[in-house]
Amino acid sequence: MTTTAVPISHIVLDEHGRPWIAGTRTKVIEVAIDKIAYGWGPEQMQRQHPHLSLAQLHAALSYYYDHQTEIDAEIQRGAADADRARSEAVHNGRQFTRAQLDQRSSNQGHRA
Repeated sequence: MTTTAVPISHIVLDEHGRPWIAGTRTKVIEVAIDKIAYGWGPEQMQRQHPHLSLAQLHAALSYYYDHQTEIDAEIQRGAADADRARSEAVHNGRQFTRAQLDQRSSNQGHRA
């Protein structure tokens, strides 16, 4: 018996090599983050993203597991970039810290 590999066409790469679920605006990394952050399986993800089929979600998770080291590194870079941007915004006075917001809220409550 001869076997032939059948390609799964649910995942496409954009011009930057980023994997997306074909025909959607959903990146594989977004599915991976749902798995990591919430511990969701495909069925739970589909309840949150009903526009995606179970086949698409399974394909995205398969792609993630096949490329986990690279995708996890990209997730870490994104988190570090967000932390750095948040710190810069607070430092430059463009964003309030939680303590500053709590203080402002407390002060406004005393004025009323």
